[in-house]
Amino acid sequence: MTEPAYLAAIRESYDNIADVYAERVITPAELDPLSRGMLNTFAELVRGTGGGPVADVGCGPGRVTAHLTLLGLSAFGVDLSPRMVELAREAHPELRFMEGSMTALDIPDHELAGILAYYSTHHTPPERLPSVFAEFHRTLAPGGHLMWGDYMGDYEHVCRTQAFDRPVSYESYFLPLDRTAELLREAGFVVAVRMEQEPDGPVKRRHACLLARKAEA
Repeated sequence: MTEPAYLAAIRESYDNIADVYAERVITPAELDPLSRGMLNTFAELVRGTGGGPVADVGCGPGRVTAHLTLLGLSAFGVDLSPRMVELAREAHPELRFMEGSMTALDIPDHELAGILAYYSTHHTPPERLPSVFAEFHRTLAPGGHLMWGDYMGDYEHVCRTQAFDRPVSYESYFLPLDRTAELLREAGFVVAVRMEQEPDGPVKRRHACLLARKAEA
C-alpha cells in the first residue's frame, strides 16, 4: 500500500528538526500542574485495571515515555521519525522505542492496557482521524485507557515551512474539542474526562486533554 504523502512529509520534517527539538522541548517536570495531574490520573487508571503495556504514540525523544515508567507503567514509545527514535534510545536505553505510524501500529489486537497520544495527532488530516482512532481501539484491550492531549482550534489549518530555524513541510489541523470527543465516541470509546486550557506560558494556543476508555466486551 502506498504511504500517504503527509506521513512522508512529517517523517522528513521531524528527522530534520529532531536534534534541536530534543534540546528545546519542555520536560514532563516543566508541564503545568493540570497537565502533570492528567498524566498522573492516566497512570493511576491503567494501574487500577491491572496494568499492562502502554504505548506512547508519537513519543518524540522519549521524555514522556520515561515519565510514564516513573509513574509505574510498562511504557514503550512509537514514533514516525527514525531520528526521534534514535535519540529516544540513546537517552533511555533501558526502554523500548520503535519506528511506526499511528495509522498502522505494529501491535496485536487487544494488546495494550493504555495509549498516550500526547500532542501527536494534530498533523493528521481530519478525514484520517477516524482510522487513527480505530487503530487505537483495535490495539487496546477491553477496558483499556486512552489519554489524548493536543491543541484546539475552530477547524484551523496551518502549513509550516520552518520550525526551530530549520525547513519543514508539515501541516497542522486544530479542531474543536467537541469534534475530537465525537470522533473518539464514534470509534468506540467512552469519554470520561475533558480538560480545556487557555494559552499560558510557553503554550501559545488553546489546548485540551481527554481521558477515554475502550468499552468492555
